[in-house]
Amino acid sequence: MLEITIPSREMYDESKNEFVTTNEITIKLEHSLVSISKWEAKWHKAFLGKDKKTMEETLDYIKCMTLTQNVDSNVYNCLSPDNIEEIKRYIEDPYTATYVYEDPNGPRSNETITSELIYYWMVALNIPFECQKWHLNRLLTLIKVCNKKNAPPKKMSHNQLLSRNAALNAARKKQFHTKG
Repeated sequence: MLEITIPSREMYDESKNEFVTTNEITIKLEHSLVSISKWEAKWHKAFLGKDKKTMEETLDYIKCMTLTQNVDSNVYNCLSPDNIEEIKRYIEDPYTATYVYEDPNGPRSNETITSELIYYWMVALNIPFECQKWHLNRLLTLIKVCNKKNAPPKKMSHNQLLSRNAALNAARKKQFHTKG
């Protein structure tokens, strides 16, 4: 969870033709599967897709991330560049010490990742639904770990098998002081 303080500010609302003042407020944000689901339900597109988000979409995602109740919608227009940068760093943070190696020469999927697909992975891997409130990157890492641990062992190539057997034979010769 991220807490940010948005400073008080006075600005002009062109639609109402009046000045609006917002008070300083601290809001709690959570980048989670729940937040993404809310955003995708409104925008009808994949949050994790390749398309760059507009400022309106970005501000709306911040609204979807907000856990604090009854926040005036004008507050989001008062976010400073530092606030936006802090939120960006929070979203990009892995939120875990686990690193999952991904083979650069391995197969790549062109599948569009949506919140429903992530929910499917959670069901298929028996990940409890309480994890939908975890930081999204932590949840995705857990899904990758589950996939790696559940995958059948990779078969060795012929050359890898010969190298491994040669190393095992050399170790046995050394251990038993023999020549073969």
